[in-house]
Amino acid sequence: MIIPESVRTLSPLSDYIDHYTLATGVRATPEQWARAMFGDVPNAAERLIWRGFLGLRLTREPSPQTVAGWRIAEQGPDWIRMEAASWLLTANIVVRAAEGQVSAATYLRYERGLGRVVWTVLSPVHRALVPRILRMGEAARTSVL
Repeated sequence: MIIPESVRTLSPLSDYIDHYTLATGVRATPEQWARAMFGDVPNAAERLIWRGFLGLRLTREPSPQTVAGWRIAEQGPDWIRMEAASWLLTANIVVRAAEGQVSAATYLRYERGLGRVVWTVLSPVHRALVPRILRMGEAARTSVL
C-alpha cells in the first residue's frame, strides 16, 4: 500500500501505516466523520479488539475530548488525529474529510516486540474492517441529513 506523504505527516508513528479512502457526496467535518464511524464510546467489538487484544487505554465515558474512547490529540481544518496507547503499542487513527472523499489512516509504534506479533495476527481483520467502517460512517452521516 502506497501512503501519500500528505498522510504520513499527520502522525509521528511509523512502524505500521495504512490508509483507506471512500468517495462520497456526504459533507461533514472530520470529527463528525470520526464519530459516525466509531461512535462516542467503543462498542463491544471495539472494546474486545482495542482493550482486550491490544490493551489500549480508552476512556469509558463520552466526552468532547474523545471519540470512541480515543483521545483527540490534534485537529486541522480537514483532519482529526486520535490516539491511544498500551504497553504493547501506541496507535493513532487519522480521519480526513476533503471535497468528495473521506479517509481513515492507522498508525502504530510498537512498544514491545510482542506488539508487532499481536498486530501481525490482527492486521488482516483490521484491513478487512476499515473499508466497511468507512461505508458505515457514510450511512450514519446520510441518515443524519
